[in-house]
Amino acid sequence: MARILVADSIAAEGIELLKELGEVDVRTGLSEDEICEVIGEYDALVVRSQTKVTARVLETGAKLQVVGRAGVGVDNIDLEAATRSGIAVVNAPTGNIVAAAEHTIALMMAAARRIPQAHASLTSGQWRRSEFTGIEIRKKTLGLVGLGRVGTEVARRANGLEMHVLAYDPFVTAAHARTLDVELASFEEVLRTADYISLHTPLTEQTRGLIGGAELAMTKTTAILVNCARGELIDEQALLEAIQGGTLAGAALDVFSKEPMTESPLFGDERIIVTPHLGASTQEAQYEVSVEVAEQVRLTLEGKPARHVVNAPFVAPETHAVVAPFLDVAVRVGGLVSQLAEGRVQSIQIQYDGDIGEHDTNMLKAAVLVGIMGRTSEQRVNVVNAQLIASQRGLEVLEKKGGGAGDLVSLLTVEMVTEQGTSKVSGTVLRNTAHIVRIGEYWLDFAPVDGYLLITEHRDQPGVIGAVGTVCGRNDVNISFMEVGRLEPRGRAVMILGLDDPLADALLDEINQISGVENAQVVQV
Repeated sequence: MARILVADSIAAEGIELLKELGEVDVRTGLSEDEICEVIGEYDALVVRSQTKVTARVLETGAKLQVVGRAGVGVDNIDLEAATRSGIAVVNAPTGNIVAAAEHTIALMMAAARRIPQAHASLTSGQWRRSEFTGIEIRKKTLGLVGLGRVGTEVARRANGLEMHVLAYDPFVTAAHARTLDVELASFEEVLRTADYISLHTPLTEQTRGLIGGAELAMTKTTAILVNCARGELIDEQALLEAIQGGTLAGAALDVFSKEPMTESPLFGDERIIVTPHLGASTQEAQYEVSVEVAEQVRLTLEGKPARHVVNAPFVAPETHAVVAPFLDVAVRVGGLVSQLAEGRVQSIQIQYDGDIGEHDTNMLKAAVLVGIMGRTSEQRVNVVNAQLIASQRGLEVLEKKGGGAGDLVSLLTVEMVTEQGTSKVSGTVLRNTAHIVRIGEYWLDFAPVDGYLLITEHRDQPGVIGAVGTVCGRNDVNISFMEVGRLEPRGRAVMILGLDDPLADALLDEINQISGVENAQVVQV
């Protein structure tokens, strides 16, 4: 049973789901030193934004397989260190999308109608109705910096409010933008044109300080800046100076450069509306992100493909249903070809035929490398760090797509060339199970189960199969299945025997001495 440390508060429903996996300890408010003292005992760590998951924490977590972030942003987690250690980082990117989008719209409308200022005035005993004349957002231009999940939901709501929506996002196609009724524009055009500018980008080294003095100098003097993304995107001192200098009309901020933030010069200007990081703070969102991250942690601990692994190759939702069943195929094919090959690797080629070749196969490439390197690397190898480890070893992988799969819907083939020859294995998914359908030039069909395979290349002649079986039976080696493939009658053939137990070297030598057997070897699956 797994041990899971929950270091930040999440909804009770998420905790209950995690308890189905094993022992769950909820210990919030731990310092880095305190986490490092205990993290070696845990298989999984779940956090929100408060706990900093540093390289030291990750390197101390010898058993740690996954870090779950109950929310979207993972800038509080050292992704590079996690990847080096083969630790998956999963998040819950969809659970609070609507909450964040609605809060963005709420802040924008509050700024337009000066609702917080009017509320404060009235509750202090003043009726200053004439001083709080607002503006309508209808027919105004909303400029979105970032058109990801939250930005998209904001755009949809803004269209419903009859706003004109501009967006800057270099990773969004014009066709996709048109489906959202959004006009793509440059970053500078968004700043110069928009009446409301809303930020929806992740925090990276490239986006830190994205909005500074130079950018604020481009905006309309009547513009309002809204930020429900990350506080570090904005130079807060430059923002204050722009508003006080009349370059910008105001701002509505839900996030800050340092949190919790209880004192700031920003709080002294009534043209700046502030809330304490409430973007995801709805009952619905708290439930959704907790359940979503628990599910991602569960899948990772069970060795299944989690959809929201942020430090592994990305799999789009529409691709996941096709690619996910082939992950087991990829690992098993990679493992078989690496054991069948002899000598130093010179090249690796992965061929995707049929339907699978029409999708993004980056995750499958990583899975093949897990199979190839998993038994030979002193490091933990998984889809998170497989490509990094392969690169460090100088392994280059060529991928090819577009061939036909014959009678099969899809086919994945790995070919490894070494200084001593070429090995090839093909696999597919049949009845939701991984099947090996080709070894070398021999077509066959078997579902590999955990255990051992005795693979013989032999002449197709009477008595060979029986002789091999006799050696196994005489020595109490149980055979679970047999599969035979041949090129032509009485020609060369291959036999696969599933074994429940490993085969002693002496017995393998005896099988290799049987008349007609050209080569016999045992591999593990």
